Amino acid sequence: MRYKYLIIFTVVISVSISCNIKNLKVSSSEIVNADRPQPNILLLLTDDLGWQDVKAYDVDKPSPYETPNIDALAKKGVQFWQAYSPAPTCAPSRCAIMSGTHPARAQKTHVVGGAPPTVHANKSTQRLMDPWYSGRIPANEMTLARVLQQNGYTTGHAGKWHMAINHFAFPQPEDQGFDISTANRGATSPQKPNRLTDFASSATSDPYQLDEDGFPFHQNNEDALNFLRENKQDPFFLYYATYLVHAPIHTRSKALLEKYCKKLGLSYPTDPEHWEVKGQNNPYYAAMVEMLDHYVGQVFNYLETTDDPRWPGHKLSENTYIIFTSDNGGMEKAHGDIVTDNYPLDKGKINAKEGGTRVPLFISGPGIDSGVESDVVLNGLDFYPTILSLIGLEKPKDKHLDGSDLSNLLLTDPTDSKLVLDNNGKERTTMMWHFPHASYQSTLRDGDYKFIRNYDFKNNPNTPEFELYKLYTTINGKAERTDIEEANNLATSSPEITIKMNKRLTEILTEMNASYPSYNPYYKGDLEHKETVPTVLFVSKKNNQVNFKYKENGAKVIKANLLYTINGGLRYEEWFKTDAEINTDGTITAILPKGTTHYLINLIDAHNFLVSYPEMPSNKSLKKNKKKYSNYALRNN
Repeated sequence: MRYKYLIIFTVVISVSISCNIKNLKVSSSEIVNADRPQPNILLLLTDDLGWQDVKAYDVDKPSPYETPNIDALAKKGVQFWQAYSPAPTCAPSRCAIMSGTHPARAQKTHVVGGAPPTVHANKSTQRLMDPWYSGRIPANEMTLARVLQQNGYTTGHAGKWHMAINHFAFPQPEDQGFDISTANRGATSPQKPNRLTDFASSATSDPYQLDEDGFPFHQNNEDALNFLRENKQDPFFLYYATYLVHAPIHTRSKALLEKYCKKLGLSYPTDPEHWEVKGQNNPYYAAMVEMLDHYVGQVFNYLETTDDPRWPGHKLSENTYIIFTSDNGGMEKAHGDIVTDNYPLDKGKINAKEGGTRVPLFISGPGIDSGVESDVVLNGLDFYPTILSLIGLEKPKDKHLDGSDLSNLLLTDPTDSKLVLDNNGKERTTMMWHFPHASYQSTLRDGDYKFIRNYDFKNNPNTPEFELYKLYTTINGKAERTDIEEANNLATSSPEITIKMNKRLTEILTEMNASYPSYNPYYKGDLEHKETVPTVLFVSKKNNQVNFKYKENGAKVIKANLLYTINGGLRYEEWFKTDAEINTDGTITAILPKGTTHYLINLIDAHNFLVSYPEMPSNKSLKKNKKKYSNYALRNN
């Protein structure tokens, strides 16, 4: 504990001399100076920044990317080596961070969403079908921003949103508790006609005019700075969601592109469409990482050099909590490019292995020691309860939060995992991810072990049903790297651990009412029980009640869901799911919610095959023909 807080802690100890200082829960108001005003919050969420993309996280080969400002932030607070995003893709992570609700519980498990599962005869190469998942954060969600807004904070969002079915669909930031929102892509706007043209210049007429350091003007960053300039007189919450370093992979700085070509020993590119050199050898991406570092460095510098109008004699940085992280792991391949390499972590974005979910995380601010490196396992879900606790606010009444309050950890000993408690008040030792899409996985971290359940394992010789890895060997709180590469599958050799973790994973998913992928009855390869799937014969409707008559062909129907939309045919057509009742006479009954324009039924049989009536076209087919799902569904006349 730092000496300057000793007197204040003495007052706390005098109340109960038997308290253990290390385990005493301390709020920020107890350890900061009495005249300190309500703290500010900066939540800086980068886009697709990988664990190995930041210099401070080098563990094997030195990263070629230069991130001096981000590395400096690491020295001013706590650097967490085992921090994770709530999901391996951006939208579910963003919704989880802002709502405090796990993606599996929220049924928001992937990007976009809000469409019926696509079961159709021309999708014959895919064994599994994604479940329905929500297209957005709920409109009435008690978001972190809303809580802060209701408690006197000026709330601002700058940059990417993507918590709805489209970047600009409902709900927008202003609908979710933000006073101010800006979404200008700035220097990340695509170059035209391609990324080897349209570089920024020094001309005053250039909207991306190079600054004194040679970096293109970036409106997204300027918007964040403008929010700070205009609202520093109030307690503020700034959610700065950068567009960097998401695709398209390009840079408006020709000097940076040339710099990294030279540094990497590569020829200047001549093909603007592809980059196929493996490893951390993409000069466009390297330039983007350095640009990100430059811009966020301007924000950090502003806080450090600007007087705090609410606290004379102090700078804004002295009273601002900063959380810097990423929405998911690094994107290793995109749009014809090899982008980066998350090695030694396996895989990347869109996969629930370590490379897809482990992210950089730095936290600094009042009462938090500087220069600390921690092996405590954390998650973006923890930000909501932690921020409220750090500024002395209670969580909203009746609001369930899936993350843990990290304030005691941050304000006492950031290296002590025993200070991170679950909702039962016990040390949190487990963490779960559910991704029933693409890689079709659910994963569980329990202590040093990582367990993976693969849903696409039947008739798939390349994928085992279970994987088990020992990532670390922790002794006396110090984690020694063991298999962060997830290279040595222990599932067969350690059956007791595998069975235990599989059971625990099922318990958590069941409690959250998670949705699972199903088998595709049109899959062209071998798939046991494919011939026994039920058939929907016809549908009848009276008022708002619909009845579906079906025939079992050897497999019992065990679940039925009505899929419906209330804006069929409109630009942001969005579908929702509700339960339907399976009757003993071979029918299914569903009540159409008020305002339903179109609907369909999904059946799941005993062998986990999904049957849709009517059959839905693929997303690819819809995009090609520019049609809506409502064109194929039953109309509610």
